Amino acid sequence: MNLKPISCCLGLTSLLWAATAFTQFTFPQFASATQATVQYSAQGTAAPASSPQSAGPVSYASVTQLNGLLSQLEATSKTTQADLSRLRIERWKTDGSYKKQLLANVDSIQRNLQEALPEMLAQLRSAPEDLPATFKLYRNLDALYDVLGNVVESSGAFGSKDDFQALSNDLSSFEGTRKALADRIGNLASSKEAEINRLRADLRAAQAAIPAAPPKKTVVDDNEPPKKPAAKKKPAAKKPAITPVPGQAQAPPTQPSAPH
Repeated sequence: MNLKPISCCLGLTSLLWAATAFTQFTFPQFASATQATVQYSAQGTAAPASSPQSAGPVSYASVTQLNGLLSQLEATSKTTQADLSRLRIERWKTDGSYKKQLLANVDSIQRNLQEALPEMLAQLRSAPEDLPATFKLYRNLDALYDVLGNVVESSGAFGSKDDFQALSNDLSSFEGTRKALADRIGNLASSKEAEINRLRADLRAAQAAIPAAPPKKTVVDDNEPPKKPAAKKKPAAKKPAITPVPGQAQAPPTQPSAPH
């Protein structure tokens, strides 16, 4: 087997670390996975735990498909961890810096399979049709496949045939799960798009069924004579006040004579 240059191996560890960091910080709303189990109804549907993406019950076929993928992924993870632990990279006849890089890659894969991957699986079990969580798992598998592929290739060049065969089987299993997960993402996206279009059509139909209120009419009679302005009342004239002359006695008012 032809081995890629050593430069192809450099940076794969950082790629896997970046994928792990992506799963922990890109979607903070999904950082802590719930452990709620899926409740099945008598009609063959599953009601997932509370999730921002769950708008209704999930079909039994969708949950069954997801459970199969996750179970296969868990089994592959356990097998890969056991196969990686049996590698004796320090005994390989290759450059010391290259062996150091390979050991770092193996350590990154082990930590990802033991810490990041179980958390993502728990998130999907609590929300089977959550697109962000599904895509996050796909991105992690994509990074895992690249780093593990380099370890497998190096094992074929410097390790034993048994180690190479075991790791090759693990890599093929990861690849199959990754492809199935990509197909599931496409189906979920199409289903969500169809649901959005249906809701939009229902909204337009509901808006069209609402009767419009008739506009208010204002009637203007051109033949009506204009109203005359009200006449202003004249103010009453005030009687002039009598000013007494100084030094002159004021005559007393005449008293009316009594009747005889």
